[in-house]
Amino acid sequence: MLIYLNDYYMQVKKAVIIAAGFGTRFLPATKAQPKELMPIVDKPVLEFIVEEMIDSGIKEIIFVVNKNKIAIENHFDRLFELEYTLEKSNKMHLLEKIKAIHDKIKIAYVRQWAPLGTAHALLSAKEFIGDEPFAFSDADSVIDAKVPVTKQLIDIFKETGKPIVGVKQAEGEERKFLSRYGNIYGKEIKDNLYKIEDSVEKPDPDKGEQASPDGLYIAGMRNILTPDIFPFLEKLKPSKGGEYYVNEGIKEYIKNEEMHALVYEGKYYDTGDKLGYLKANVEFALKHKEVGDSFKDYLHDLKL
Repeated sequence: MLIYLNDYYMQVKKAVIIAAGFGTRFLPATKAQPKELMPIVDKPVLEFIVEEMIDSGIKEIIFVVNKNKIAIENHFDRLFELEYTLEKSNKMHLLEKIKAIHDKIKIAYVRQWAPLGTAHALLSAKEFIGDEPFAFSDADSVIDAKVPVTKQLIDIFKETGKPIVGVKQAEGEERKFLSRYGNIYGKEIKDNLYKIEDSVEKPDPDKGEQASPDGLYIAGMRNILTPDIFPFLEKLKPSKGGEYYVNEGIKEYIKNEEMHALVYEGKYYDTGDKLGYLKANVEFALKHKEVGDSFKDYLHDLKL
């Protein structure tokens, strides 16, 4: 295992965001538009995640994309004609919105040549990571939190030096849906922090796999990992569907090394799911400075 003993190696400055899926659950909307750029009111899902990374101290992001995701590259590029038009029209508030990210972070791209799962996608970015710890995220989950979830994880990583996975804790009726998510099994070592003892990608009761007794599930892929995860990902065997999952790599990793899970603070929206996407739009619209009050009145008038 790589040993992180000094402040330099404890700084998490890089992030990998995987955005290579086809978005089939949102067809036909995603036939030509990446699902990651579908808006929550007026901001793309992916921009929420990039802002979370920036607010957590991340300085460099590499997106893992497929050949059909050129629109993501265009979105985070400068568009000088638009900037000039906004400036000439004195629409400075809009100009600031589209320029806000460019000066705060470096962005690069690598292609995943086939849809072979999260572990395969992460391995595509291996050379970018080098010997540094890094944040790892999906591109279709928005987490509304006072303290960005990635920063919550980084803060714990700096304390312990151990890789860490962000999880939520299902309670009551929520437990019925645990089989839809990666489950984490562990021992609580302090409030909301667990030492991971096992990890299962979507437990199947028919195979004798039980849901996490503590109700811990991976809600929005938010991890702080170290490069020593890569050998375990490289040795994975494909799932029944031919894909390779980071969660299965974690399962192997913890047989040799220690890893933690944090029950993070914040509300998770699965925007890769139709219902989750609609919920996010409604709840963010209600808080939106421009339309929030009017939208609330509209919903009230509907008398649903």
